Amino acid sequence: MRPNPTRQGRAIRQIAVLSALLIPLLGQTSLRADAVSEMAAFSVFDKVDLTELAKSEVKTAHGPPMSEPRFLSVQSCYVAPGTPSQQLDGIRQWSPLKHRELKVFLQGDVRGPVNPSTFAKLRNAPDNGSVKALVSATAKMSSDLQISREEAKKFSGEKAGDGGSIPASMVDFWSNLLSNRVRLFSSGGAAAQPAYDHAGESVQAGREFAGLLKEQDKIRRRFSGFLGQTGVSHGPGVSPELYWNLADVDDQGVLTLGAFYTHSGGEGTSQAAEVLYYASGGYYVALTLYQMWPVTVNGKASTLVWRGDMISSAMLASLHGVERLASESAMMKDITRTVTLFRHDTSGSR
Repeated sequence: MRPNPTRQGRAIRQIAVLSALLIPLLGQTSLRADAVSEMAAFSVFDKVDLTELAKSEVKTAHGPPMSEPRFLSVQSCYVAPGTPSQQLDGIRQWSPLKHRELKVFLQGDVRGPVNPSTFAKLRNAPDNGSVKALVSATAKMSSDLQISREEAKKFSGEKAGDGGSIPASMVDFWSNLLSNRVRLFSSGGAAAQPAYDHAGESVQAGREFAGLLKEQDKIRRRFSGFLGQTGVSHGPGVSPELYWNLADVDDQGVLTLGAFYTHSGGEGTSQAAEVLYYASGGYYVALTLYQMWPVTVNGKASTLVWRGDMISSAMLASLHGVERLASESAMMKDITRTVTLFRHDTSGSR
């Protein structure tokens, strides 16, 4: 489902013997390795009926409470047609651009040698309020911009006759900034990212990811082997699929850099991680983890998907009580909407 900044996650597994016995029995559900219990062991979903879940929309729930006020987590699960590998292919190929309600304006893959031309699509940014807000913030080097002091020094200002929704001088500024951050991530993971220290407080992506996972210990242990191969906790051990996008976050145009990792487990299971390691505003970092198990529901090959979304945002730190619950509920609605659109777009290929 990349490269959407508000995204999804998944989990569950099976037993070969039970699968072989139950697959022929139409109308019944096959579970291998007590999948529901396995999901319950590390998630907030302690009771799930796969047959009922297959008939319903995505099931979402608040994640465990976290002590750091700028952290927030939501978990979700659903049953989708097809195998885990088909689900991963669908995520890779799906684009949110055709769904205007998701407010993703531009997206692009990052392949081969990275240079400013990788982000040439910025010249075609739409002329809307969100993009104008990004342009305004850039022009005055607003304290709301999440960049480093050194990066801020490289903006020479808007030039006369600098046309376009995003003026050419700003396209150059952001293209160079994003290129450098991609190169640093590719060589050293999130820990190599320059801190957001332009406005005073220093916030560093690698430390934010570490803090999010420390507060979600069951999930961290579940994905520990896989996370070591991603840019979250170490330098990348495998080649991720890198991407960028320009989207609306709370009426602000936000540039995001992300990486998508996959891992195939035993008995047909799969894990995936979407690592949003840079955002020009709106939130510091975001992480979506997916666990997928093959199941058979009503005689059809299906996938039980668990997803865990974690985000770090300065805006969350000031929210308490009802306001914080409302923010969590909004995040859950965003995930439900995106997953629903994804399932609708990809179900025809199953």
